[in-house]
Amino acid sequence: MYKITKKKELNPTVTFMSIEAPLVAKKAEPGQFIILRVNDDGERIPLTIAGYDREKGTVDIIFQIVGATTAKLNAKKEGEYITDFVGPLGNATETEGMKKVAIVGGGVGCAIAYPVAKKLHEQGAEVTSIIGFRNRDLVILEEEFSAASDRLIKMSDDGSWGKQGVVTAPLKELLDNGERFDAVIAIGPVIMMKFVMLTTKPYGQKTVVSMNPIMIDGTGMCGGCRLTVVDNEGKRSTKFACVDGPDFDAFTVDFDEAMSRGRMYADFEQRAREATCNLLKKGEV
Repeated sequence: MYKITKKKELNPTVTFMSIEAPLVAKKAEPGQFIILRVNDDGERIPLTIAGYDREKGTVDIIFQIVGATTAKLNAKKEGEYITDFVGPLGNATETEGMKKVAIVGGGVGCAIAYPVAKKLHEQGAEVTSIIGFRNRDLVILEEEFSAASDRLIKMSDDGSWGKQGVVTAPLKELLDNGERFDAVIAIGPVIMMKFVMLTTKPYGQKTVVSMNPIMIDGTGMCGGCRLTVVDNEGKRSTKFACVDGPDFDAFTVDFDEAMSRGRMYADFEQRAREATCNLLKKGEV
């Protein structure tokens, strides 16, 4: 059992939790993820590590309430326990030797982007962070990004926070002005990462994306997290996000296939969430 040592609402649909898991905290690195179960008969869900404290033995997670399991997790209170918390899984984001990096985060993906920006900043890299949200009410981790960035560019769809527009607009402006980076690291909705790739490709700018497809066991055995990548010669091959990623060369990923697979269970997830919400209201979960 794993204790919830801290819980905080970041916005109406996004929650922060710190989990007591000393063995995971001992080895966790930015870019890696964990798989948890809320209770004994619960489903396994992957969540990217949003932070860790090796001395306290805690691991931070930030999740959006989108389905039945995240609704159940959000119903847990500080001081209560969850059943399983397995990790760290996947490969850490490569940061060694980087001197100048652009971090592009969208929505709740900023929870994944922040620890990467923080580590790069601590290593002495010049960090430009471009983060975007639909509106001011959905903003998370603004102060944290400000502290971890040499330059922070804020964007919102409606202009209520930062500048109005999408995250690719300031990125293109920087590239047009001749700026180049050791890497552009994009983390957010798949469609956003696709357009970051389309923005950087004409400039030959190295771009890395963090892929979080459907995932079950986290070991590469189930095949649920498979992605198609295409090499320079057009040869297609299958990779597994849980063991080969979650970070991939953006220019190799078949984003359209990834988006199609990501929508496969949307109707089922919606029905499961509605059923769980009804049970939560009745106090039966």
